[in-house]
Amino acid sequence: MCRQSATVCLTKSPSRQRRSIGPLALRLQTLADPRSRRGSVHPFVAVLLVACSAVTAGAQSFAGIGQWAKNAPQDVLTLLGARTATALGVRVAPSAATIRRVILHTCPGGLADLLGCEPDGSQTVAVDGKSARGSRHGTTPAAHLLAAMTGGGQTVTQLRVPDKTNEIT
Repeated sequence: MCRQSATVCLTKSPSRQRRSIGPLALRLQTLADPRSRRGSVHPFVAVLLVACSAVTAGAQSFAGIGQWAKNAPQDVLTLLGARTATALGVRVAPSAATIRRVILHTCPGGLADLLGCEPDGSQTVAVDGKSARGSRHGTTPAAHLLAAMTGGGQTVTQLRVPDKTNEIT
C-alpha cells in the first residue's frame, strides 16, 4: 500500500493483468484495504462501488457522493454490497466521511491501474501532467499528476509525480 506516497506509486509497475479480471467489483477486490480491521463497519469494495456509482451519476465532491449514497434506493445498495444494519435487512450506505477516508487512503496508482483502459489498438498515447486543483495545503505544494491517454481520449493510467519535478523526468 502506498498511502499516497509519490515515490512508491512511480516505482510500482502497472498491473494490466488485474484489468482482465472482469467486473469492477472483482477488480476492486484485488486492492489492499488501507483500514485497520478494528472499527471497519462497511465493506471496502462496497464503499468504493458506492463512490464510483455516485460519480457516474454526477456527484462532484465527497459531500455529493455522501448525499447520493444516503438517498440511494435499497435495491441499489444491495447490488453495491452495502452492509445490512437490522434484522429486517435494511441496507445502510457509508457516510460521506467514511467514503472520503477510504478514498484518500487507497493507493491512487492501484485505482488508476484498475480503472484505466487498455492501450491496445491505439496508435498514439499522449502524456500530460497537471497540478491537482485544491490539493495545496499551507506550505505543502500541490499534488502533480501525470496521465497517459489514448488518441480516443481514454485514460490508460495516472500517477502522482514527486514534488519539484516535471513531466519529462
